[in-house]
Amino acid sequence: MPSRRSFLRAATGAAVALPTFARDAFALLDRAAPLAAGRSPRALADDEAYWSHIQRAFDLDRTMINLNNGGVSPAPTHVLDQMIRDLRFSNELPVDHMWRILQPRMEATRRDLARDFGCAPEEMAVVRNASEAMETMILGCDLRRGDEVVVTNQNYGRMLTTWDQRARREGIVVKAVSVPVPPRDDRQVVDAFFSAVTPRTRVIEVTHITNLTGQVFPVRAIVERARPLGIQVFVDGAHAYAHFPFTRDDLGCDYYGTSLHKWLFAPIGAGFLYVRRERIPQLWPLMAAPKEMDADIRKYEEIGTHPQANFNAVSVALAFHRGIGADRKVARLRWLRDHWATALLAEDARVKVLTPLGPEAGGAIALVHVDGLDPAKLAGWLYDRHRIVVTPIVHAEFSGLRITPSVYTTRDELAVFVDAMRMAMRRGIA
Repeated sequence: MPSRRSFLRAATGAAVALPTFARDAFALLDRAAPLAAGRSPRALADDEAYWSHIQRAFDLDRTMINLNNGGVSPAPTHVLDQMIRDLRFSNELPVDHMWRILQPRMEATRRDLARDFGCAPEEMAVVRNASEAMETMILGCDLRRGDEVVVTNQNYGRMLTTWDQRARREGIVVKAVSVPVPPRDDRQVVDAFFSAVTPRTRVIEVTHITNLTGQVFPVRAIVERARPLGIQVFVDGAHAYAHFPFTRDDLGCDYYGTSLHKWLFAPIGAGFLYVRRERIPQLWPLMAAPKEMDADIRKYEEIGTHPQANFNAVSVALAFHRGIGADRKVARLRWLRDHWATALLAEDARVKVLTPLGPEAGGAIALVHVDGLDPAKLAGWLYDRHRIVVTPIVHAEFSGLRITPSVYTTRDELAVFVDAMRMAMRRGIA
């Protein structure tokens, strides 16, 4: 098996032959490799010397501290450059350069994503975001009046809105169950879903990792319990793919949708939809496709004229992700999360972190609640006074700030955030 260093050298060498790769980004990975030699991902997680090489792959506004990478992440500079080169090339003669030359190259993107996710290329559709992938599932499945769907009240808002539209228009029944924050264990989560299941249940939609708290849901256990009942399980993986390691077979799912502009660091406007091969003919596309494409995964890509550059740059982002290493990446993200969270928990008894912590739990996303501080006002104060970007979460059952660092986040930036939070707790934010 080739070493990571040999892989990086090969990737850097490939950059010379293929203008689609920026040499500098892979050179940074190559320079970081000796610092990682013989060390476990966990041992490397707090090594600022190693991660400083990764951080320099991003051109960022360092006058701001971005702790909202759960929404959308910056792309590494070489990924952005790849997209811009293809946009310029497209613009020279779009009908030829974009449609005849660049669009066929998306088959390489399809192949690369399929290999990483662990499915066949003919089961992988490249779409614009997780919402498009999930709405394809939600609007594309055949349901009759009175059929039931089970979701949680923590599902992403746009998906809940889409189910609600089907309920209003077609008379299906949508049941939203409550899941404790944080849950006691996976069994409690599974039982919450199946407490709402009846003989009329046709679909369960589950988030792989919630955008609200960063709780990872037990997808495989839900799939295995639902399949014998004939219930389809739609998995919203918007925040999961390239965030922590897993494959299709780890989940056992038939449907999966995600965005690639979050944790893969692809350009904004890229995602994928996975549909198991035998399920493709049963799931209608979001936009109409000819009957001849009924069993073709590409029917989900029939969206009309769109920029191809975003999609083709995904392969470059995936190469960068693999160069870091999924295990190293998640170990760093968990370390960053636990670093700020444990500091705040030690500061004041009013602090509650509503997300499981530890080196084996979740990823970068965590929700922190401080008794007596309004999350929306606190988020505004952090932005206005300290130039820190966070996400206020106000849910019917919990509230707080969603804090989401990324691989380019530095220890010093987290120190600034922790100090600002200490100030808010001690002096107030009026």
